[in-house]
Amino acid sequence: MRKHTFNKQFSQRQLRVGELVKQNLGELLIRNEAKIPFINSKLITVTEVRMTPDLKTARVYVIPLGGIDTKETVKILTEYSHLVRKALSKRLDIKFLPKLTFVEDNSFEYAEKIERIIKKIKSNDKEKKRYN
Repeated sequence: MRKHTFNKQFSQRQLRVGELVKQNLGELLIRNEAKIPFINSKLITVTEVRMTPDLKTARVYVIPLGGIDTKETVKILTEYSHLVRKALSKRLDIKFLPKLTFVEDNSFEYAEKIERIIKKIKSNDKEKKRYN
């Protein structure tokens, strides 16, 4: 019987294939091998790739340089994912080439928000100590 957990763990195979896809996607975007119209693919960073357990779908987290027009970039990448997949097929030698789903990466914004909250709490603590 399978144990259900809320803490989703990825298998070594998922992590290994995800990292392989991430590295190759990053290289082909830098070299503009996918020939994606309307965007400069050299300015896109692939931050993470998460594979499904069957390794047939990859969720690709991307962020453009400076975080400008993230939604538009993801929309264009999704629209032209067939070009990216075609270029990726020439680089990877795996049994099934995963279907690519592009997602905007909000982890940097989230980290900034947490950092601001921590700084605010620290400054409030310093003011309290001053008046005690």
